[in-house]
Amino acid sequence: MISTWSTAAGRTLRAVRGTSAPVTYGLIAVCSLLFALGPASGFVPGYGTGDALLAAQRVYFHRWGVVPAELFDGPAGAALTPATALFVHGNWVHLLGNMLFLFVFGAMTEERMGRVEFTLFYVGCGYLALLGYAAANAASGQSLVGASGAVSAVLGAFLYLFPRARVTSLLPFLFFLPLRFPAWVVLPCWAALQWLAAEQASEGPGVAYLAHLIGFGLGFGYAWVRHGRGTRVKAAPAPATEGERQP
Repeated sequence: MISTWSTAAGRTLRAVRGTSAPVTYGLIAVCSLLFALGPASGFVPGYGTGDALLAAQRVYFHRWGVVPAELFDGPAGAALTPATALFVHGNWVHLLGNMLFLFVFGAMTEERMGRVEFTLFYVGCGYLALLGYAAANAASGQSLVGASGAVSAVLGAFLYLFPRARVTSLLPFLFFLPLRFPAWVVLPCWAALQWLAAEQASEGPGVAYLAHLIGFGLGFGYAWVRHGRGTRVKAAPAPATEGERQP
C-alpha cells in the first residue's frame, strides 16, 4: 500500500513539474490532499462519526485556522495561522469552489509572473487578506479557514494583466446560460457583489467577504505596481467558471 501511494505521488509530482504552471497545480494538489486527510472530508475513519467527528473538526480548524482573538492576544505561534489557514477548507463545496477559481485564473497569472514570484504573491496576499479580516473582527473566537483571500488576489492580478481575456460565466437570472464576457466585465462585477455582501453581512465572522475584497485589492494593486510598466498580454479565452464558494 505504501509503495502504491509512493508511486502515485511520484507520478503526480513529475506531471506537475512538466506543466507550464506547476505552482498553481501544486497548490491545488496540496489543498486537495490535506482536505482528504483531514476530518472535514469524511475519508479518515479515525476521526470518528457524529459528535466525535464534529469535535475533531472544531479542534482541527482551531489549530490550523485563524482565530482573530488569539491572533493578536494569544501565543506567538498564532502569527503563523494566516498562512496555514490558506491550505485548510471547511467542506467539499468550499474546497472545490476555491480550487476551480485557482485552476481557471491561476495558471495564466503564474505564467505571466513566474513561479517564484507567483508563489510569494499567493501566500503573501492570502496572509494579508486573512490578517485584515482578523483585524476587523479582533474580538472573534471563531476559526477562519480557506484559500479565498489568496484566490481573490489571483483574480485581482488577472484582471489587471489580462483585462480582455474572455471568461465564460453562468448567470442564474438567465437560467444559467453560459455567456462569454471579457475579464474587465466579469471580475469587477464579482468584486462588487463581494462588497455588497460584506455591507449586508452581520457583525462577526461568517462568510469572509472582507477577506475576498482585501485579497482582490491587493492582487490588483500588486500587478499594477509590479507589472504596470510592462506590456500586458492579450490572452486566450479563459476556461469556464460559475462562481466561488466562500468560507
